[in-house]
Amino acid sequence: MAKLYFYYSAMNAGKSTMLLQTAYNYKERGMNALLFIPAIDDRKAKGIISSRLGVKGEGHPFDSDFDFLTLVKENLKTKLEKIHCILVDEAQFLTRKQVTQLAKLVDSYHIPVLTYGLRTDFQGELFEGSNALLAWADQLTEVKTMCHCGKKAIMNIRVDKQGNKLKEGPQIQIGGNAMYIPACRLHYNQGKVKLMIDSSQTT
Repeated sequence: MAKLYFYYSAMNAGKSTMLLQTAYNYKERGMNALLFIPAIDDRKAKGIISSRLGVKGEGHPFDSDFDFLTLVKENLKTKLEKIHCILVDEAQFLTRKQVTQLAKLVDSYHIPVLTYGLRTDFQGELFEGSNALLAWADQLTEVKTMCHCGKKAIMNIRVDKQGNKLKEGPQIQIGGNAMYIPACRLHYNQGKVKLMIDSSQTT
């Protein structure tokens, strides 16, 4: 039975690596998986999903106006191959409407949809996409990562170039290890962080 899955975590937990591994598993078995990534995330290039381990894959870029239902319907009409799975990276940037579209693809088209993203922003607030997925997903799975103290990280700290915690700013600001640090709740509140080694990679 197809389900809507939401794999969530703090930054740097390996979500993109998990997505790309899942896509590879489908391909290895001769199955077709459609990959999606927000158009706003162009750190490598638009439509490129990249993990901190160096693994990369191509995905369909989407913005807030993108219609998942329309693309899938057109794909099914013009291609002979079946869509076996849909994988969405950085799913926190989905709109609520897009989450309902993905849920309809599960319920009406019986296509499994696996989404991967952050639960909360640097201020501890839910993203629109994460909020909707937490409410609508059939299965929720936390992908664990660590704070510098060794405890489980559940928060994301946004820092400036000097490593100081930022408390204000736009909710959406694309950046990697040089801008966001995973932290436990204690060190998030204290604002104490340890900068990551590699600042060039993604979540």
